Amino acid sequence: ADPLIVLDFQSLYPSIIIAYNYCFSTCLGRVEHLGQSEPFEFGASQLRLSPRMLKVLVEKNLVTVSPCGAVFVKSSVREGILPRMLNEILTTRLMVKASMKLHKENSILQRVLHSRQLGLKLIANVTYGYTAANFSGRMPCVEVGDSVVSKGRETLERAIKLVESTERWGAKVMYGDTDSMFVLCPGRTRQDAFKIGEEIAEAVTRDNPPPVKLKLEKVYQPSILQTKKRYVGYMYESADQANPVYEAKGIETVRRDGCPVVSKMLEKVLRILFETQDVSRVKDYTCRQFTKILEDRVNVQDYIFAKEFRGQDGYKPGACVPALELTRRWKTVDPRREPRRGERVPYVIINGPPLVPLIRLVRSPDELLADPGLKINSNYYITKAIIPPLNRCLLLIGADVNQWYNDLPRKVLMLHNTGGGGAGKAKRSMLASELQLHKKSTISQYFSTTSCVGDC
Repeated sequence: ADPLIVLDFQSLYPSIIIAYNYCFSTCLGRVEHLGQSEPFEFGASQLRLSPRMLKVLVEKNLVTVSPCGAVFVKSSVREGILPRMLNEILTTRLMVKASMKLHKENSILQRVLHSRQLGLKLIANVTYGYTAANFSGRMPCVEVGDSVVSKGRETLERAIKLVESTERWGAKVMYGDTDSMFVLCPGRTRQDAFKIGEEIAEAVTRDNPPPVKLKLEKVYQPSILQTKKRYVGYMYESADQANPVYEAKGIETVRRDGCPVVSKMLEKVLRILFETQDVSRVKDYTCRQFTKILEDRVNVQDYIFAKEFRGQDGYKPGACVPALELTRRWKTVDPRREPRRGERVPYVIINGPPLVPLIRLVRSPDELLADPGLKINSNYYITKAIIPPLNRCLLLIGADVNQWYNDLPRKVLMLHNTGGGGAGKAKRSMLASELQLHKKSTISQYFSTTSCVGDC
């Protein structure tokens, strides 16, 4: 697999505000409003600029025009309040990070300093948002906010054009989003990718005014890029790193709204694919897991979804949401049992008669364990929960998990209709007996298990 370079702009929006002196105090308004003798609307108030002053500024080249058409004076005329504030914040953050390197042996101080630098980073990054907060902001000024966003987009587009126009790199930008670029290096080694990545970072940094800086973050090899903000791969942070680190962003292995059986299977499938690049081994593992699920040989904990409860008034009238449905049932028994807003409500999907609405098949884990007659809806978990995320990754290489499932031996598929294997029934009966014996639930059943679904 070809290496994929990941490059990020360091604090892009704060750096743009500093580099181009974008601020309330330096903005002269939009180009179409300049030269008028009457005041024009500007943010939450009005602004008027005399034509004579505008002429002097333009003749002496003391203004810049943002891509969205807003005009700002340069720092030689007036240094903006926001650039000055952000410059101090970023400088202070660098000092805190340098201090962290001097006190590596003090874990308590490390945590304190890490929290401080993270707080400074967040303040710097959200400052841009304050400038365009029309609903909740005290000083909304769309001209400033739009200028930062449009200049950021222009900076990224110039970087992409520079990469693809430099023939000696032979690189292709596969993805660019806000402040990052994913650059593919066809036919290159991982060591070549790190070298090219450093050259790209230096060239783009030279092409922009300070403190705008592009950094080489890491190299993925191999990797899968699904869509915007959804990717996974084996990560290398340096050319001499021997063992890669599995890293996923936005896919089901790191999402909290799925169930463990999905995240475990998806991660295992991807690891097999990355390490062997053998689709037949991926298929063999996947079919074995489907068989285990159909035979009811998977831990009940791995089937538990946990969705956030938004409160009774947080849903539309007549909404069919599992967390809301369970809450309604619980309140008929005990009005005090309503979950708190933001609390995660665990539930499973059980088997039921054909054509029954899915919301009628929702049960709490307690109900499943207490009633040996209830059975996990294996077909739902396989076709609706497991196969879609697997296909989003594997269809990119021409593998169809739906077809693998349909090609399973008929006797295996029939297990879904005949009630599964005896081992699953015995296990549920034992769990139900224990539940009746203790008359209470254990907190461990609400956490993800550490054991893998399959033969890991």
